[in-house]
Amino acid sequence: MGNLGSALQELRAERKQAQSHLEKLDTAISVIESLNGSGTFGRTKQPIRTISAASRRKMAQAQRARWARARSESQPVVAKAKTTGAVPIKHTMSASARRKIAAFQRARWAKLKAQQKKAA
Repeated sequence: MGNLGSALQELRAERKQAQSHLEKLDTAISVIESLNGSGTFGRTKQPIRTISAASRRKMAQAQRARWARARSESQPVVAKAKTTGAVPIKHTMSASARRKIAAFQRARWAKLKAQQKKAA
């Protein structure tokens, strides 16, 4: 058992030495980065921000209120645009109107093809 204890002691000493070596390397890297102007991004550990359930509830309620306000403010603007004529009102085309336009277009293309055939 004495042999295991001494091996464990040696391993701990090596770990301590490696940790001190890593700390020295980190300080050297940070000095060089500060001279270079790049800095250390993402290296500093920020504390975790814990938010209580009540605070999360309040934040969610406030966000829902903001969305409701945004929706309510945007609806009257659309209604005003329809009455003032600033935005064109969309009209749906009836099926009969679509058929008439398609028939007119077919006649137009037939006329063009006839002219091209006549010219050739």
